[in-house]
Amino acid sequence: MAAIADAALNTAETMPDTSATGENTPSETAVGETAIGETAADRIRAAIVRGDYAPNQRLIEADLSAAFDASRATVRTALLALTGEGLVERMPNKGSRVRAISLEEAIEILEVRMGVEGLCAAKAAEEVGEGEIAELLDLRADMLRAVADGDLPEYSRLNQLLDQRTREFARHATAAGVLARLHAQSVRHQFKLSGRPLRAKVSVQEHVAIIDAIVAKDPDAAEQAVRTHLRSVIAALRELP
Repeated sequence: MAAIADAALNTAETMPDTSATGENTPSETAVGETAIGETAADRIRAAIVRGDYAPNQRLIEADLSAAFDASRATVRTALLALTGEGLVERMPNKGSRVRAISLEEAIEILEVRMGVEGLCAAKAAEEVGEGEIAELLDLRADMLRAVADGDLPEYSRLNQLLDQRTREFARHATAAGVLARLHAQSVRHQFKLSGRPLRAKVSVQEHVAIIDAIVAKDPDAAEQAVRTHLRSVIAALRELP
């Protein structure tokens, strides 16, 4: 969703490569491999999105096995899944690395997200219940407070929560799956906006407009608010030095 688009901390571009060598090969059953493999993919994906691994950084299976407490086979399966999502690329005879995504590609992804995230917001406005409305209003107040206090890490956390809740309230599994993949690919560029307090003051009002439209159960306004926000993110990215 648009909520996370420009509020996370920018570490991805500056994280050094701290990879070490070593072997770690715990044994697991086939059933265990499947369950843990899914978890490993989720955790490695989250680490890449957070910026724990920088663009073009090598992903060494032994290191990932130790870091995520999974077998080498499980890590290999996770890396193949993330390759399919466009987060990781395989290098012939060299293993895997985090795929570097250009600014222009990130903007193209945001343009695609505009349509899907607008759909999610519209669906959320149609489906939202009273308890969910109360949660959104609490989030609204917390986001405004975080920006007023200059607490950008907290604002980032709340944006992620709003993103998650909007997808859940939309009750549209296909759109949620598409957004998860697209967001992971483009989010590192959007992180560059996070350390700019003036940008946070703009984006929080855009997020408030999304929340207000969902709470008002106005699908058209919710979709338009998402599009307005993502256009603003794209414009801000293009202005970065």
